[in-house]
Amino acid sequence: MDVERGSVRSVLSGVRRSVAPTAAGPRAGTPHAGAGRPPARLPGSRRPTAVPPDQQTSSPWILMYHSVAVEKEDPYQLTVSPERFAEQIAWLHRRGRRGVSVRELMRARAAGKDDRLVGLSFDDGYADFARYAVPILQAYGFTATAYVVADLLGRANEWDAEGPRKKLLTVQEVTELAAAGWEIGSHGLGHQSLPGLPADVLAVQTRESRRALEDVVGGPVTGFCYPYGAVDLPATLAVRDAGYDYACAIAHSPLTGRYALPRCYVGDRDGAWRLRAKRGRHRLRDTVTGLRRSRLAARRENGR
Repeated sequence: MDVERGSVRSVLSGVRRSVAPTAAGPRAGTPHAGAGRPPARLPGSRRPTAVPPDQQTSSPWILMYHSVAVEKEDPYQLTVSPERFAEQIAWLHRRGRRGVSVRELMRARAAGKDDRLVGLSFDDGYADFARYAVPILQAYGFTATAYVVADLLGRANEWDAEGPRKKLLTVQEVTELAAAGWEIGSHGLGHQSLPGLPADVLAVQTRESRRALEDVVGGPVTGFCYPYGAVDLPATLAVRDAGYDYACAIAHSPLTGRYALPRCYVGDRDGAWRLRAKRGRHRLRDTVTGLRRSRLAARRENGR
């Protein structure tokens, strides 16, 4: 078994038949048009045409990381140095906060016990998560979630048109991380943007990535993260129908809720004062989103 390269589905070829690409949309894993990554802090979101599932009046505080490494070139501003990352985690600890996986955060929130918790999420499943981030997090008793691209384990960030090639976690590394208690979530099959895809392609991207990763981790995969942070209403419904418990987006939007959780982008420039400012901005955006929803609900009520 080649656990260093290749897709989860190819490694587990005897487990089930792979889903073939459909004529209705691009093959899973094939970069969509304009596949150069947009800035992480500026996701594409579309206005919903109906009420999104499981809206919430407020959202938990979740930090969004990608890569923890040393890079000379970082055009997409996705990389945080190990030294800076250690400073950021130490700051959370000094503030009396505990970093946890998004799965743990959502469970604590449901029980009303999330007051001092902050979600830590790592998109794309870079191999440096295990090398640099995990030891630092372990030193403080923190946990986190790694969202991995099911069909690209052991390969590289082929979807990024510019910037350095970064190795992704292998099947074996994902298995070991899950066994050690780290949450593994889905980031789709091939890092394909979901908005605008046909329903059958959405089903493949959400359901098949979950099934493949569950075979790897030997347990349930309950979290999803939208590639590029891009989300529309059909995408949220597909994620819900695929059996996920929650999904992470980036920005606050009319879709904000359990299946479009907003997150705070964290970069290498973010020290203590910038993190404090981002926490305040998150609260402000929660308030604005809530006010907009109230106004929309009032208009609907008056229109009856």
